[in-house]
Amino acid sequence: MAKESMKARERKRQKLVDKYREKRAALKEAGDWEALQKLPKNSSHVRLHNRCQITGRPKGYIRHFGISRVTFREMANQGLIPGVKKASW
Repeated sequence: MAKESMKARERKRQKLVDKYREKRAALKEAGDWEALQKLPKNSSHVRLHNRCQITGRPKGYIRHFGISRVTFREMANQGLIPGVKKASW
């Protein structure tokens, strides 16, 4: 389980990205790099990191489901993810 401070930091970054998305796009289109540098660093979308929505784990993230591989396996074995079942052959 990730530290709560790490999860909070990611949420804060996401809010900043959403807030400055249009402004950053307009400045990039105009080619005003100096004004772009004055915006907060965390307002850039490349600073975001995918994390599991349940545990906050940063590695082994499955984009389609939005959770980590560990959480995915636990939920799939319990039958909590519709359409997913354990393979057997």
